[in-house]
Amino acid sequence: MLRFDIAPVCSNAYRIQAAVTFMVSAAYLFTPYQWLAVILAFGGLLRGFVSPHKCPSYRLFAGLTGKAGKARPVNAGAKMFADKLVAIAGAVMLGTWFFGSSIGMIPAAALLVFSFIDLTVGFCAACWAYTLWYKLRAA
Repeated sequence: MLRFDIAPVCSNAYRIQAAVTFMVSAAYLFTPYQWLAVILAFGGLLRGFVSPHKCPSYRLFAGLTGKAGKARPVNAGAKMFADKLVAIAGAVMLGTWFFGSSIGMIPAAALLVFSFIDLTVGFCAACWAYTLWYKLRAA
């Protein structure tokens, strides 16, 4: 479902956000700094459930891409869906770290793979799934 109640977002700013997701997921998997999952949980919560335009990191990245002349506006709906998934995965990662479980490695690995794909080729799997869901519902 297209979101017209929220201003379009910059897809290139979201690619930079994918780099942050990649780095935090890598840190979660390969370093003892698993508490960094709070960045994913909080950022995803703010961008996905409130508004991307209220998130400091998105505002920074959108400003940088705008100044570089690389702003590419897209509808916010699919990106907000992707952020909701990041918020859930980040919360699971944070919770399992807090309770000493290693189950958080599963969503961390998924975020690592999908954020790498988004970062390198610009394919957002969650955005694709979001669009497919609404196309199937309409048929």
